[in-house]
Amino acid sequence: MPAFNKILIANRGEIACRVLRTAHDLGYRTVAVYSEADAEARHVQLADEALCIGPAPAAQSYLHSERILAAARKTAADAIHPGYGFLSENAEFARACEQAGIVFIGPSIEAIHLMGSKRLAKLAMQEAGVPCIPGYQGAAQDDTTLAREAERIGYPLMIKASAGGGGRGMRLVEEPSELLAQLRSARSEAQGAFGSGELILERALRQPRHVEVQVFGDSQGNIVHLFERDCSVQRRHQKVVEEAPCPVLDAELRQAMGEAAVRAAASVDYVGAGTVEFLLDQSGEFFFLEMNTRLQVEHPVTELVTGQDLVAWQLRIAEGQALPLRQEDIRLNGHAMEVRLYAEDPTAGFLPQTGQVLRWETPRLDGVRIDHGLLEGQAVSPFYDPMLAKVIAHGATRDEARRKLLRAIEDCVLLGVGGNQRFLANLLKHPEFAAGHVSTAFIDRHFADDPSLSPQAPSSAELASAAALLYQASALAAAHQGGLAGWRNAGSAPWRLLLQQGERRFAVELSVLESGTRPGFAARVGDEELQLRLLGADGRWASLELDGIRRRLAYHQDGARLWLYGQGGNLELLDISQQPAGAAEGTGSGTLKAPMDGAIVEVLVSEGEPVAKGQLLLVLEAMKMEHPLKAGCDGRVRHVQVNQGDQVKSRQPLIEIEATTPAE
Repeated sequence: MPAFNKILIANRGEIACRVLRTAHDLGYRTVAVYSEADAEARHVQLADEALCIGPAPAAQSYLHSERILAAARKTAADAIHPGYGFLSENAEFARACEQAGIVFIGPSIEAIHLMGSKRLAKLAMQEAGVPCIPGYQGAAQDDTTLAREAERIGYPLMIKASAGGGGRGMRLVEEPSELLAQLRSARSEAQGAFGSGELILERALRQPRHVEVQVFGDSQGNIVHLFERDCSVQRRHQKVVEEAPCPVLDAELRQAMGEAAVRAAASVDYVGAGTVEFLLDQSGEFFFLEMNTRLQVEHPVTELVTGQDLVAWQLRIAEGQALPLRQEDIRLNGHAMEVRLYAEDPTAGFLPQTGQVLRWETPRLDGVRIDHGLLEGQAVSPFYDPMLAKVIAHGATRDEARRKLLRAIEDCVLLGVGGNQRFLANLLKHPEFAAGHVSTAFIDRHFADDPSLSPQAPSSAELASAAALLYQASALAAAHQGGLAGWRNAGSAPWRLLLQQGERRFAVELSVLESGTRPGFAARVGDEELQLRLLGADGRWASLELDGIRRRLAYHQDGARLWLYGQGGNLELLDISQQPAGAAEGTGSGTLKAPMDGAIVEVLVSEGEPVAKGQLLLVLEAMKMEHPLKAGCDGRVRHVQVNQGDQVKSRQPLIEIEATTPAE
């Protein structure tokens, strides 16, 4: 393989920044590509050169292979790193790179094509002697054949998109009566997500662990593994926590899984980075799940426990060099754990969140690594995956890694856009997780009632702190204007505030006990009274003394709107104290609003049609996922305000329903 000098990274966000870092360290020149929505993104600023390749939708930019290749030609880039997602496992893109004389930093076209089909990959693994889950992976895809095969396999079973991943096109079927509806749903989702409705069926394993093995091959025929990662903690088949090594593997089982993964890779003459995924049942048996022919999102945990830079390995192998280490030279050191920070709201069914990043600060802690692509001021749009960053920690033991990771995720400040920090922190604190007792069913079995999954009112301390900051801002503004509005002398009547969070309102009474540069207050929230002092505030951090305890609080203020980094992460409060009564009232339950920015995929009702509470009305697509929107009440459709294909904004009215009262 020829050497190369300039690498185009055909991706965005944290993985583009991650690849850029190693490429620069190894002396390569780099090119970033970006959509119109990403013009000011961090990966654009880090690269030596950058080109816009199209509008915001991925199909017109990051998935548009001709535009990416044109960008490579224009900048004289002689290699392309695809990252993960987008075109990373697209055999036709790899072929186009080869035909253009550009090195594709990834495996062979044949390996991508074979492993990109769960059906073909499973057939190849059975031939190679790799343990596989009993199921059906035949070419016949009609419902009659699939129903007959489902009966042979037995229930419960899994339907999986042959070309898919990330939980899309995957359904659990508990009994025969559910099969046809689930086949239709999985086939439709798979066709939309991957361009192929081909499905496979597999026996469902109860509470297995998801264990994957990192493999690498070179063009000289050498293949090694870099041990395993446990990715069992999942939500809707998407990984939430990844760790290395797997806490339940002994040396014998670790060797067996590693050898099986190497055998799987060798069967397709694998070159480059790949991951062989297995399901490990409670008896210690493991079964081939799939092979990913790219770098994985969770590769940092392997890097931390082996001390290797996997992107550097990719680049060297793509140049035709041999693997840097033999199998016996690869060692495990300590434990590493990773979580994914998403722009999503766990209290609203994990709906993706959009908006502007007003604050982003990461902690500096020994043994903690944060891979991200964020800049303050950038917009989180509805066009891409909602993952914002990966937080990874390394320790001598699993519990040390877990404890470091917990502190790191709690200390990541994200304001302006809702995130899943509290969900992640509570998960890491859970005693069953801390003990290592996890499976793919962990969240459903042990975490379904966690407070992070339901709306929680701001604490009295958070409301009192917000009132003090709003008071101080009002006082300073009045002082700059030469007036006295906003000031209260000690002992005067309380300052009454009405703060709104979403549709909820909270009254706070603030009495000024001592004015000046370090004002003291007595705050009453409901029946609770708190004493606090504002020791300093610079627009980013406030220092407060609350009931004698000093704390730092991240915040951002824009007029009457205040964001605090509270116990649940991003807390947005609006001061409506001066608004006329009723000015902030929300629309009643008869109006269906968009929960986020996105595109209307399907409208399922017409004006004048009767609907029942919970009935599916339309489907919204945002951040690569389809979101069903349902009626909040019984009634009749009065007005449909959108059509299929429309782009909509968060909180935009979509359908108005005239509510009906059930007959007594």
